[in-house]
Amino acid sequence: MEVATMDTLLLSRLQFAAATFFHFLFVPLTLGLSVLLALLETRYLRTGDEDYKRLTKFFGKLFLINFAIGVVTGITLEFQFGTNWSRYSEYVGDIFGSLLAIEATVAFFLESTFIAVWYLGWDRLSKRAHTITIWLVALASNMSAFWILVANSWMQHPVGYVLRNGRAEMDDFMAVITQPYAIVTFLHTVTAALVLGGFFVMGVSAYHILKTKHRALFKKSFTLASTFTLVFAVILVVQGHEHGGHVYRYQPAKLAAMESHWETQTHVPQYIIVIPDPANERNSVEAIPIPGFLSFLAAHDFNAEVKGLKDFAPEDRPPVMPVFVSFRAMAFLGFFFMGVCVLAWWKRASIETMPLLLRLLIYMIPLPYVAILFGWTVTEMGRQPWIVYGLMRTRDAVSPVPAGNVLVSLIAFIAIYSLLGILNFYLIVKFAKQGPDLLPEVGNGKEAA
Repeated sequence: MEVATMDTLLLSRLQFAAATFFHFLFVPLTLGLSVLLALLETRYLRTGDEDYKRLTKFFGKLFLINFAIGVVTGITLEFQFGTNWSRYSEYVGDIFGSLLAIEATVAFFLESTFIAVWYLGWDRLSKRAHTITIWLVALASNMSAFWILVANSWMQHPVGYVLRNGRAEMDDFMAVITQPYAIVTFLHTVTAALVLGGFFVMGVSAYHILKTKHRALFKKSFTLASTFTLVFAVILVVQGHEHGGHVYRYQPAKLAAMESHWETQTHVPQYIIVIPDPANERNSVEAIPIPGFLSFLAAHDFNAEVKGLKDFAPEDRPPVMPVFVSFRAMAFLGFFFMGVCVLAWWKRASIETMPLLLRLLIYMIPLPYVAILFGWTVTEMGRQPWIVYGLMRTRDAVSPVPAGNVLVSLIAFIAIYSLLGILNFYLIVKFAKQGPDLLPEVGNGKEAA
């Protein structure tokens, strides 16, 4: 019976991880590109330059393809809380369910409605009203992310609840939505999405600048995106540091796993090169130390105490190696993005003379996706073995269903999602390469006064 339960748990976790990771291939581009579309159309509104209108419509088509697939995968993801994680839903549904309900009934429907108004309203609305609609799309998209991330942050640091009638019930709604962990998680995730959107626009623009046919047109989107992305790449690194402080305060075991830190001590050095050896509860290699720097990063104090993994029972520790590797990879990519953004912004006026940089930006389009998935690996695996940190273990949250049923649905999810993913990226690549030449006009292009 125990083996069967563990099989169901493992398969359910794999299915949720597959669905979440796949869904989050679409979410950050929706968040980031919606803001860039709003900026492009605002530039058109202010200058009257038709190039910005063409760019808005061109990138808008890519946005709509991405949004459509993201909606489909998001709906199936939420169903799993009832099918695979019913005990979790029963125990914390009063809190978690209310947050998801607000997201669905307010933010998502607002976003969907104004996307339709924006797409169909080019020749039916005034320029100003039409620009307002895309800003409302961007606002609603990020509002949707806020409620989802508040729900996830509550799982990371539960607040504003009481245990009553054998379940966790909402006691302080404002505490749940305003807790610092939720705010910093939202800001960090949305900023990462804005960076991803910026690299997407820069990469697509770089492709067309290299092709030379639409060089002047796409230099305008490149210039806007390079400035936009640099600003948020710097903010992202700063926020990452701030987020680490919240992990130090609220999830010390996760921080210890992120750094493969085993012994509780003060004035903890940051090692540039580390090779963890979890089987022996140590690091086999620790090289190039920066004295006290881990203490400073965690608590803004070079002499602060940082708890080690040995302070936690083995069954309460996260899996060290995947959390450690994912964190290091995410951090490296964050600094790499910032460096590339500095170079792209510096050379933006003469970017056509930098073919190697343009090619690099094309090939870099997938990297922000990879960095974000590394970040979610740290977030979710670093919380284990808890589904709600310190309150409910993951093994106690799974539905009492046969492992075979979960295996069938897991295979079906992977097969269907693979087809959807291939279709989505095929269409995005196809229309991104096509450029604005064959872009159908919506209406006659003459906005109302």
